[in-house]
Formats: sequence, C-alpha cells, structure tokens
Amino acid sequence: MEDSHDSWKLYSGVRSRRILAFFIDYALVLVLCIPVAILIFFIGVFSFGLGWMLYSVLFAVVALPYVGFTMGGIRQATPGMQIMGVHMVRTDGQLVDPMLAMVHAVLFWIGNVVFIPILLICLFTPRKQLLHDLLLGVYVIRDDI
Repeated sequence: MEDSHDSWKLYSGVRSRRILAFFIDYALVLVLCIPVAILIFFIGVFSFGLGWMLYSVLFAVVALPYVGFTMGGIRQATPGMQIMGVHMVRTDGQLVDPMLAMVHAVLFWIGNVVFIPILLICLFTPRKQLLHDLLLGVYVIRDDI
C-alpha cells in the first residue's frame, strides 16, 4: 500500500515555493524587528546602556517565536509558507510543535553558516528535503493537492 505522502504531485514545485516563502517570512521578521528595536532602545536607556546588547540577538529574538508559533501552530506553516501553499509534515504523522519548529530554524541557520551548499541536498532527496529536514524527520508538501 502506498503512503499518502508518497505522491510526486505533493512535492512538485516545493523547492521554489520554499524559497519564495523564505523571502516573505524574513521580510515579515524584519518588519517585526522594528518595534522590538524601539523597545530595546528604551530598555537600553533605562539600563544605562546594558540593554543595547540585545541588539546583537534582535533577529533571533524575533524570528524564533515567529517560526515557533506559526510553523508550530495549527496550520503547520509560517505566513510565507501559507501564501505559497505549502506546509510542514512530520514523518511520524504527529503535528509539528513549536519547539521542533524553532529547532528546525536554528539548524537551518547553523547549516547555512557552516556550509551554504548544504541546501543543494534537496536536489537528491525524493521528498525534496534539506539536511535539517532529514535530521528532524520532517518534510514540506503542497496544500493544494
């Protein structure tokens, strides 16, 4: 019997959709960084400059909850993924929880800092998975099939 997630149609165009979803999501994260940066400014003023050290982790402070609560939410997708019509699925059939979603994002960042061509692995996997997808037992499929 064939697994319900083995149809090639589910993975058709997933790579390009993930790339576009990435750009949409990170544009949204950058917009969300603006109010957080303003908040950090005032924290720095009231803490005699110590709070300004938070600027070094500003992106992560915004991006991790963004990914955790969206990809780890009921829709199993970030807003960018929803716009592009894809969502994340676990290989064991369970829902992606916020912690798994945040670990997925961190592994993506680490993998790209260490070795950027690691993204090319999706050209050789049947479900178009990246290395961090394989490590965490997840894959991305289309919503419209």
